[in-house]
Amino acid sequence: MDPRLSWPDRARLAMSFVVNVEEGSEMSVAEGDKGPEPVDELSVSLRIPVRNYGNESNYQYGIRAGGPRILDLLKRHGIRCTFTAAALSLERAPDLTREIVAQGHEVCSHGWRWVHTFSYPEDRERDFIGKAADSIARTTGTRPYGWLSRYLHTANTRRLLLEHGFRYHMDDYSDDVPRWEVVETPEGPRPIVVVPYALDTNDMKFWLSPSLTPEQWLDYAIATFDTLYEEGAHAPKMMSLGLHLRIIGRPGRIGALDRFMSYVCGRPDVWITSRLAIADRFAETCPWQG
Repeated sequence: MDPRLSWPDRARLAMSFVVNVEEGSEMSVAEGDKGPEPVDELSVSLRIPVRNYGNESNYQYGIRAGGPRILDLLKRHGIRCTFTAAALSLERAPDLTREIVAQGHEVCSHGWRWVHTFSYPEDRERDFIGKAADSIARTTGTRPYGWLSRYLHTANTRRLLLEHGFRYHMDDYSDDVPRWEVVETPEGPRPIVVVPYALDTNDMKFWLSPSLTPEQWLDYAIATFDTLYEEGAHAPKMMSLGLHLRIIGRPGRIGALDRFMSYVCGRPDVWITSRLAIADRFAETCPWQG
């Protein structure tokens, strides 16, 4: 960790709530994909080219009911966070998008659609990144400066992000603090800030481990927070909590998020903020020196 790093007001911990908006951008034969979206709460992964209407409706739950619940919690607790959004999802959910903007949240690009791009040739990936940035700029009034792939990316991704003016990416799980990453470009080495993400605290665990209870997820999230908070007394740390509209937004799970927010907001010396603010603070206090 760079010893120059510090958070505002000498905070111990930067707390990053990350709300993924993927609904309406997932795979579907109706969109020209070879098959339906394989990620399903029931783990019913169809390998044939038919529409999975049940799973499509499960995703739409996030737009109709889950999203409003999460936005209500964020507003009630006074939390501003980062929405990692697939651009097409925002286009198809204008009411949700307007509320995200009205509450002052950052929108980070989660691609044009929520699809895998690891097999894309360079030109196609460049178009995909640019199309996502342009779309989010239109729907929110502000272009995105951060990027999250659908888990996998290519060797070209970070260079293409720099081409499109992105300041940070979060396709990384290797640390509890930001860092610089040097990218080779035709103009020479250029830096981009890495704001690491976390998979272990992600609410996707509810779908991957159906026996997981909201209380168990909450206990793990609090244990993560407590450890990083204690370590932050000696050196600044960051915690990421990944959320999904269709997952944590369910009636039986939303209470766990509410309790976690109350717990975090009740502790001193915690900077609850967006990932862009974290990236910019890192760049300010730990400028790249070549």
